[in-house]
Amino acid sequence: MMKKILLAAINAKYIHSNLAVYSLKAYADERLAGDCGGSAFAGVEIQIGEYTINQQPEAVMEDIYRRRPDLLCFSCYIWNIQMIRMLLPEIRKVLPETEIWLGGPEVSYDSVQMLAHFPQVRGIMKGEGEETFAVLAARIAASERGEAADLEGIEGITCRNSRGQVEDHPWREPMDMDKIPFVYQDMTDFRHKIVYYESSRGCPFSCSYCLSSVDKRLRLRSLDLVKKEIRFFLDAGTEQVKFVDRTFNCRHDHALEIWKYIHEHDNGITNFHFEVSADLLNEEELSLIRSMRPGLIQLEIGVQSVNPDTIREIRRTMDLERLERAVQKVREGRNVHQHLDLIAGLPWEDLDSFGRSFDRVYAMRPDQLQLGFLKVLKGSRMEERKEAYGLLCRDTPPYEVLSTRWLSYGDILTLKGVEDMTETYYNSGQFKAALALLERREDSAFALYRKLADFYRGHGMGQVQHARAARYRILLDFVRETYPQDEEEMRERLIYDYYLRENAKSRPDFAGESLVDGQWARSFYEEEAREHRYLEGYEGADKNQLRRMTHLEYFPRRDVYVLFDYRNRDPLTNDGKGIHIAKGK
Repeated sequence: MMKKILLAAINAKYIHSNLAVYSLKAYADERLAGDCGGSAFAGVEIQIGEYTINQQPEAVMEDIYRRRPDLLCFSCYIWNIQMIRMLLPEIRKVLPETEIWLGGPEVSYDSVQMLAHFPQVRGIMKGEGEETFAVLAARIAASERGEAADLEGIEGITCRNSRGQVEDHPWREPMDMDKIPFVYQDMTDFRHKIVYYESSRGCPFSCSYCLSSVDKRLRLRSLDLVKKEIRFFLDAGTEQVKFVDRTFNCRHDHALEIWKYIHEHDNGITNFHFEVSADLLNEEELSLIRSMRPGLIQLEIGVQSVNPDTIREIRRTMDLERLERAVQKVREGRNVHQHLDLIAGLPWEDLDSFGRSFDRVYAMRPDQLQLGFLKVLKGSRMEERKEAYGLLCRDTPPYEVLSTRWLSYGDILTLKGVEDMTETYYNSGQFKAALALLERREDSAFALYRKLADFYRGHGMGQVQHARAARYRILLDFVRETYPQDEEEMRERLIYDYYLRENAKSRPDFAGESLVDGQWARSFYEEEAREHRYLEGYEGADKNQLRRMTHLEYFPRRDVYVLFDYRNRDPLTNDGKGIHIAKGK
């Protein structure tokens, strides 16, 4: 009878996929086809089940039950471990004969304790799991043939032996990257999902908050393989490929060759995401990046802090001035989305220090500024140093910081407010003109977003979900109360921002009545339909079609009309095009 193994992944969102379970399956399947003609795995079927944390646990359990696996393996991370903990005792009740194993970073570093808490679990795969899973799959096959199938001598696991005693076996040596098969064959199941890919494992750096620093042995996949696999994504028209390499450009030759290949074989569709250290980018790399199609790549850059004492304490290596220059050069090209990260809760960073970090990163004008909060990961040096830092964090995943010697819980709440306002008003990219005015009214960006957060909280709006148009109205209310002299100027800027992004069918309340002169508008569209002076790509459209496809707004403070063109959008920001037209045209 065929033995069934289920690799279960519970993702944070539907658009995500779990690279780990696909890699484990691909490696074991290759063994199945190769070792002794597949005899080691004869009688074993490996399946993948992908779910999300947004599903009801009962729905996940029902699917697992209907599959009735002989061996069930959960891929465990900080975002899904709560649901997995909830499922384990219930699955044991309905599938008492199923052997349950766990793997992943959330269970690798306290595997003995996990087995003590969950008697339903037979064992835990620690660290990289491809070889370990293949050995376990072979053991399942051996048991089906009536052969001995004990766990003695298997590296990379913590398990219960035949007497029920917990044994903690040595960790397995890291894999040769070229021995891991390419996991993608049919992209049908990955349509409209983020596809994850790795060209390296390990990291040469030692940042104390990061698990990648535990394994400093950087291993690269051969460039011939990487290029072949990138070609597969390009030929398939994959929308986005996210490289999960911890510091993609830590080896210049490796990064440069991949970027050259992507640039030379650009299909005009696929976007590639990389996490890089911007201070390591050299002139050749920067020149290549600036020559790429807008939207071909996007860069995530971890700054984390600009406090030198903090950077030194977390064992991070960073040349801040060189990073700033690199970010500026990339930004000047207007073709690459840059996402810069800060972490609140790091040692030696108090509220004032974090404000300075925020202001300096904000001044770099990234497309997104991610204000994250320290997560004290199991197995990290940060976890070992908690007591020295007076670091208190949540007991439940994602183990987020509550306070430190330098930040009170009240300070953390202040930063939560700044995070929310930054996400709403800066990262959305929908308030550029409005923010440009507000930035002139405050000494620092941090002070501005802190004041905005105080306004939301003071008016009981902090915990409320707001519609898009309401965010504009609230910002106008903020200006009316804080800078009353700027109310009408802000109203015009908000109207401009609102229509730059969307040809809204209904006019928002904050904008008031349209001031467009009807006769002027009719004359303009009649003339534009004949002469096409302002709009490109609208040839063949009559005056009524032009009017429906665009939006016209009059701004009295500047005595100018703006024609919003939604066909010729910015490829990086997706903003429409605002064309200024003198009233006398």
